[in-house]
Amino acid sequence: MTGRPERASVVAAFREAPPAVKTLLAGVFINRLSGFLNIFLVLFLLSSGYGEEQAALAVGVYGVGGIAGVLAGGVLSARIGARTATVISMSSAGVLMASMLYLPSYGLILIAVALASMAAQFYRPASAALLSDLVSEGRQVMIFAMYRFCLNLGATVAPLLGFGLYHLGGDRYGMVFWCEAVVAVAYALLAGFTLPGRHDAQKTEVVVRGGYREMLRDRKYLLYLVAMFCQGAVYVQYLSTLPLDVQASGIPVLWYTLAVALNGLMVIAFELVVTKHTQAWPIRLTLGLGLALIGTGVAAYGLPAVPAVILGATLVWSLGEIVGGPATFAYPGIRAPARLKTQYIGAFQLMLSSGTAAGPVLGAWLFLRFGHHVWPVLAIGSVLATGLTVLAVRGDRTDPELAPVAVDAHA
Repeated sequence: MTGRPERASVVAAFREAPPAVKTLLAGVFINRLSGFLNIFLVLFLLSSGYGEEQAALAVGVYGVGGIAGVLAGGVLSARIGARTATVISMSSAGVLMASMLYLPSYGLILIAVALASMAAQFYRPASAALLSDLVSEGRQVMIFAMYRFCLNLGATVAPLLGFGLYHLGGDRYGMVFWCEAVVAVAYALLAGFTLPGRHDAQKTEVVVRGGYREMLRDRKYLLYLVAMFCQGAVYVQYLSTLPLDVQASGIPVLWYTLAVALNGLMVIAFELVVTKHTQAWPIRLTLGLGLALIGTGVAAYGLPAVPAVILGATLVWSLGEIVGGPATFAYPGIRAPARLKTQYIGAFQLMLSSGTAAGPVLGAWLFLRFGHHVWPVLAIGSVLATGLTVLAVRGDRTDPELAPVAVDAHA
């Protein structure tokens, strides 16, 4: 699949997509919509009589389990295929979610949290690789814009749905966790009946040799992976360091809440519309501009701490997310040799997740030393991510400024 990207409308891209693509997009939405565990885990444990330190440890275990799940998914799902990986992932996650309501000790709950988090992420590399396989290269950016739309919409609705289920269940968490378990198992059944088998999806992936070792020989892609770690660490600061700065500056929390809502509203409302145009741009331009805007917005938080700055800076980096987000998610599948797509995509998801896990710790440490002046320091990560990404993409077949050439994993 080579050549310049097509400019497809949102409706046309969705209508012409194979049924399996629609199932995968629905699955992404369902998975995030029912993702109550990471939202209510702390509250559930506190209501069960466990202490704050135990609840905090469980959140850390949940994060580590998710990273391990992405890594394991990249290794194993290349062999068992997206359908089998999804069925195993969702069905086991569902059982583990429900089991937490009945486990008698903190140790067993902690094990269940780790396994549930790992299981819930296991299918992601395989499903993203299958999504990339099933659409033409010219539709990749638009399809992954839809993928991100489903992620963001599900994540936005999930807290409201979970809160409603909590109250319907008599201010208890039984209905919350059981609903998540039932939805996960239902999607496992849907995937089992509708997703193509491994051999149907990609004939060239019947034998996978080398795996991550072969991917690691793609030196330019390693630059991209480092860039994604840096960018993940910077991106997450609006959820970790920004509220610390808002509180220290004496700004009403209302303005921080509005800034977070502004980001979610912009991405959901405008990303698909903007992608209709940006999908035809050179992918190097799209990635570089998106990362640069994110870095600019983060640095702008360092201006005098007033509500207008918080909202304006959020507006800038949200625009960067809208411009570059779909291409960021699409690029690993476009770059990868067909037989290594799950490894390339799994590594991308692993590095991005690792960056978002490390970012809050790094941001808090820097905030204690620099205070409000931390933002230009944090933006250095985006500058580094932008430079590394431009170097990584330059000269490969995804850059339509050059004649299409095959991407060699040994380059």
